[in-house]
Amino acid sequence: MSRTGELVLASGEGAYVVDESGRRYLDAAAGLWYCNVGHGRREIADAAAEQMRRLAAYSAFGDLATRPALDLAERLSAMAPMADARVFLTSGGSDSVDTAVKLVRRYWAEAGQPERTAIVTRLHAYHGMHLAGTSLAGIQANRDGHGDLDAAVVQVEWDDSAALEDVLDARDDVAAFFCEPVIGAGGVYAPPPGYLREVRELCRRHDVLFVADEVITGYGRVGSMFGSDRWHLEPDVILTAKGITSGYVPLGAVLVSWRVAEPFWVDRGSPVIWRHGYTYSAHATACAVAMANLDIVEREGLVARVDGLQHDLGRALGPLAAYDAVSEVRAGVGLLGAVEFTPDAVSEGMPPRVIAGLRERGVLTRTLASGAIQVSPSFVVSERDIAGIAIALEETLTSLGAVRTTTQRSDVASLSGASLLSDPATGERAVAFDDRHYADQRPPHH
Repeated sequence: MSRTGELVLASGEGAYVVDESGRRYLDAAAGLWYCNVGHGRREIADAAAEQMRRLAAYSAFGDLATRPALDLAERLSAMAPMADARVFLTSGGSDSVDTAVKLVRRYWAEAGQPERTAIVTRLHAYHGMHLAGTSLAGIQANRDGHGDLDAAVVQVEWDDSAALEDVLDARDDVAAFFCEPVIGAGGVYAPPPGYLREVRELCRRHDVLFVADEVITGYGRVGSMFGSDRWHLEPDVILTAKGITSGYVPLGAVLVSWRVAEPFWVDRGSPVIWRHGYTYSAHATACAVAMANLDIVEREGLVARVDGLQHDLGRALGPLAAYDAVSEVRAGVGLLGAVEFTPDAVSEGMPPRVIAGLRERGVLTRTLASGAIQVSPSFVVSERDIAGIAIALEETLTSLGAVRTTTQRSDVASLSGASLLSDPATGERAVAFDDRHYADQRPPHH
């Protein structure tokens, strides 16, 4: 809470939210990365109400099921970027992470290698706030003050495949490598060219399970249905939540390859019972909402829309790297962006002042673990809205005394129809903001 009290939000429509006083804000964070189809979708509310009138929820333990849960599981299995996928429905992203940690360890126990319990993660990584996810976190502030965490977690540099290779060469107890295709809450770090291909091959070579944490990147955020599609990862397990319902109700899903599911699925005379589940696993209303949300994503072509808008976002934010208070702009891979500040600017309190300045200008977002400004609007955001975010950032930086350090200036107000992308050779501190940086990583469209 700020010194002036809470900002109480009352309603939303499309890419905008409105507070109790009637002031309208462009939601540059899509709530918390999740509101993919935008706010105020009556179709989703109607789906929830219709299901609630019939049967709001029921336990999915044992042989119990509801039709929305079965329909959603079948749909997710069909769209999963792995063959013959199985689906475990959870209450959200942190549940999905904890589920996966238990699952991969139990898998190796059933495979006759119970010693394989170590999990490798990356610096800057965020894997939720439950105990397992906190143990996996590559954000030190999220780990501090919680006592002894999971000792069987090994962290490597986020962008160095050789660091992972060193760990896998030295140890034979590694169960899985957990990897966000694009690191989200840790600062929006897109993978360096070739990195994901290299780490995926290392996991195959050492027979280590590859777990793609797509709680943020799943369901269209990177311009393909999953980041695993875009980077051809063929993971063993995918963790999802957020965009599965666009945040209208809590839900998560763990997509499991047949290799990992097989010991729990095939009865070889002594069936394996995995004693794991949540009260609200496969919640009927949440599953009905997910079905309606995915209908909108597919019917309106929103994944392809993100693929196009990622260039507008990169062009809009890129020129901000010329300001002396900005150390780097990371944008252009899907609707994901971050404006990072220099250490001096951070020490002078720049990030919260920028957030306040943006709010004054009608843009709502937050800072990330690195201190960067998060830019991740809904998929229904317009090109003009994207330009508006960049304009508000530029005006705020200028009002706080930031100065452009190059003579070349790109007018973000002219985004509609005009290219704002400066030549990377000029030395402006923008990375990964167009296809010249990611030419080998174009997604097949799902």
